[in-house]
Amino acid sequence: MKYPDFFNNVETIKVYDDLSQFLWVNDDWLIELSYLDIVKTAGHSCGTVAWAYLVALEWLKALYKDELPKRWNIKVELRRNPLDDNAWVVWSVLSNVTWATIDFGFGWIPGGKYNRRDLLFFWADIEWDVCLTRLDTNEKVNITYTPWKIVKPMEILKSAIMPGATQEDKDSFPVRFQEMVKTVLGNADKVIDIK
Repeated sequence: MKYPDFFNNVETIKVYDDLSQFLWVNDDWLIELSYLDIVKTAGHSCGTVAWAYLVALEWLKALYKDELPKRWNIKVELRRNPLDDNAWVVWSVLSNVTWATIDFGFGWIPGGKYNRRDLLFFWADIEWDVCLTRLDTNEKVNITYTPWKIVKPMEILKSAIMPGATQEDKDSFPVRFQEMVKTVLGNADKVIDIK
């Protein structure tokens, strides 16, 4: 698979997943997710996928600090409903990292372990875009995405699809669009506000 080189420079996300050990996926209980892994799951690379990846990465750092983050131990709340803007894309990325789902997905093994369900909520009564809660300590991190501070993805998109777009506009669009994604990924401190 050929993909932009900058994908390889994005910091990976490492999470502890004891289900992977229980079912013998690996021996160290560690799952390492790269930006490329998330792109494969989402089916594309865009500013929203990049943002959701950064949300997961920065949130895990904020709540777990030097600890290894634990899947199955995270509640995800989104202010928007699933059909608003790109909320479903954000959900798919955060669910991939945390395993949180609405009312589907892996239920539990007898004893109640490894439940994915009822850990993700839309229409949450929150002021920020996303709230993530560590269930064992009830610590929360609230995050808002502000990409327009440094990028204008819709202008790039419109430049290639609007009437009057030149062939050069269309041909250069993929490169210009992924350069925008690269800019988002390289500026977490500017596109994400964390409380």
